[in-house]
Amino acid sequence: MFGAVVVGVGLAGRVRITDMLTPLRDSAAEKLTVKGFISRRSLNAQQGVSQMSLEEAVGREDVRVAFICTENVSHEDLIRTFLQAGKHVCVEYPMTISYKAALDLWNLAQEKGLTLHEEHIELLTADYKELKKAVAGKTLQDGTLHFTGGVMKPGFGFPSFSGISRLTWLVDLFGKLSVTAATLEQSSSENSTKMTAQLLTADQRPLMWIEERGPGLPRAKSIHFNFDTGTLTQIPPAPKETVGIFMQDMIMFSAKLLGQVSPEELHREKTRILHCLELAEKIQQLCQS
Repeated sequence: MFGAVVVGVGLAGRVRITDMLTPLRDSAAEKLTVKGFISRRSLNAQQGVSQMSLEEAVGREDVRVAFICTENVSHEDLIRTFLQAGKHVCVEYPMTISYKAALDLWNLAQEKGLTLHEEHIELLTADYKELKKAVAGKTLQDGTLHFTGGVMKPGFGFPSFSGISRLTWLVDLFGKLSVTAATLEQSSSENSTKMTAQLLTADQRPLMWIEERGPGLPRAKSIHFNFDTGTLTQIPPAPKETVGIFMQDMIMFSAKLLGQVSPEELHREKTRILHCLELAEKIQQLCQS
C-alpha cells in the first residue's frame, strides 16, 4: 500500500480524497490509502481525513505519495520538497510555469528512483476521446482552437501555462508543434485578456490557439479544423462514462507506482509534457517581447 497526502483541498483535492476512500474495485488505485491532507487554512477533518502539516507529511515514513492540488505557482517548490524527501508525486498540470524547472524536477525524480506524474485529465474526458477519434487518420490543412472562460484567479501563471490543457490537446492531436508568433491583448479596466498563438505542425500546417478570459465569458471551446477530407467545426457529442476522469488518472498514476507502465510509454509522456511546457514558455516570451 502507498500512503498518500493531499496538498490543497479545493475541488480537485477533495475529489482525490474521495477517490482514495472509494477506489475503483480491482484497479491499481486500490493500492493508495489517504493518510491526511495539507492546507494553508486550519480546517476540520475532510471526509473523515485529518489535517497534517507539510513538515509532518515529509517526515512520516507511512506517507510515500503526495498529490499536489494547489495553484500553479506553488507546484515547483512543493514537488521539489516531496521528491527530496523520497516521496512519489502526482501534480496537477502544469507541473511548473518554467520549462527548465520541470526538466530539473524530472531529473531529480529519476536520480531518486521516484515517480513524478503530471495529471492530464483533459486527455481523459469523453469529449476529447471522441474528438481524437474524429481526427484520427485525417490530414490537417489548417485549424483553430478558441477557448473562452472567466477571469483567472492569481497564482496560475501566464495564459499559455494556465491554459496549457488546450495546448496539450493540439500536441496530442497533431504532434510536435513550433511557435511562429504570439500576442497578448489586455484590458486592465475589464480585467480581460486574449492570447493568440500562431503554431505550425511538423509538416508546416498552421494552427491558431486563442485563450480568452474576461468577466462573464462562458467557459467553452470552439474548433475549426480543415482536413483533406472536410471540415470539423464541433467537438462530437460523447456518451457519459462511468469512471470519473480523476479516478482514471489515479489508476494511471498507481500503475506507474506498481511498475506496470512500460519505459517507452513513460518516455513518450515525458516528451509530450516537456514539449508543451517549452511551447508555453516560448509563447510567453513572444507575447512579452
